[in-house]
Amino acid sequence: MEIWNGFVQALQGIWESSGLLKNDPRNYAMIVIALILLYLAIKKEFEPLLLLPIAFGMLLVNLYPDIMAAPTDEANGGLFYYLYQGVKLGIYPPLIFLGIGAMTDFGPLIANPKSFLLGAAAQLGIFVTFIGAMFIGDLGIEGLSFTAKEAGSIGIIGGADGPTAIFVTTKLAPHLLGPIAVAAYSYMALVPIIQPPIMRALTTKKERMVVMEQLRPVSKVEKILFPIIVTIIIALVLPDAAPLVGMLMLGNLMRESGVVSRISNTAQNELMNIITIFLGVTVGATATGEVFLSWQTIGIVIMGLLAFGFGTAGGVLFGKLMYKVSGGKVNPLIGSAGVSAVPMAARVAQKVGQRENPSNFLLMHAMGPNVAGVIGSAVAAGVLLAILQ
Repeated sequence: MEIWNGFVQALQGIWESSGLLKNDPRNYAMIVIALILLYLAIKKEFEPLLLLPIAFGMLLVNLYPDIMAAPTDEANGGLFYYLYQGVKLGIYPPLIFLGIGAMTDFGPLIANPKSFLLGAAAQLGIFVTFIGAMFIGDLGIEGLSFTAKEAGSIGIIGGADGPTAIFVTTKLAPHLLGPIAVAAYSYMALVPIIQPPIMRALTTKKERMVVMEQLRPVSKVEKILFPIIVTIIIALVLPDAAPLVGMLMLGNLMRESGVVSRISNTAQNELMNIITIFLGVTVGATATGEVFLSWQTIGIVIMGLLAFGFGTAGGVLFGKLMYKVSGGKVNPLIGSAGVSAVPMAARVAQKVGQRENPSNFLLMHAMGPNVAGVIGSAVAAGVLLAILQ
């Protein structure tokens, strides 16, 4: 009988320590959301390199919340608590930018410097949404009241740049990191679905059929000087953007110099992959039911979509202006690539243009605004940080 009582007490202890009793009921809804995101990442291949670890981090933390537990005098913290310090301290996003820089060819941007204007125009969504979120906050609607710092974090979603959104949010509104990161990466993954209707609505068939002239060759000297010059200008004019832009340009300089191929390859592959895993799972682990399932999160998701839409529209409309000014030599579709979803947004511009004119090849022309958008979103982040910190 004593053995039986001990067995029953053991089972009772296991039951009481399990997540079935300790979990917030809202966590089970988040488990369903995590499974949906895993499906999108695996089956539909929507930005799988980040969506998969984010979704799994979300799944794990809602099954076992203690994995994000802070350390106490009696016990160490959870595994993800320690990995999350790289997000909290602003380490992972600049390292991601290092890898992006090492993988990116800035040649199309150097060959056509006017692309900078398209990349800048596509940041419209960031500032329109920032102002809109501030306005909603002033209305005092219960559950949808945003501070200036929260509004800035929501607005940055419009840049379609996940690492930048994370970098800004950890500094301005870390409590919103989960919903903002999930929204930012979800919209990056949905670029092929969200952008084409906006592009077609704002352009005519004649504009979409424009065939652009071939870009000029770019010398190695230009490619080496470009990251150095950009770093100097940004660091002097907008220091808050220097961590992101500086690491982006360092990665690109390693690529273009040709003298550090080993560390360039490491930045592109091993380091990028490791940081992507750590960043993804820990960002996903911030999306608990308590934080995520609220009217505020719904508002963030909706405003994030509007930010992305306005960003796409801003780039296309500026492209139309360039079409007029150039006498019909610029295809406005390349303006949509001014958001920094590299290279997906450029591929979407190519696909939409080729649908109207099968002989049209816009990819390299769209890559100019696309990489300009990466720089532009980092600059916009620096502006928000300078204003709001």
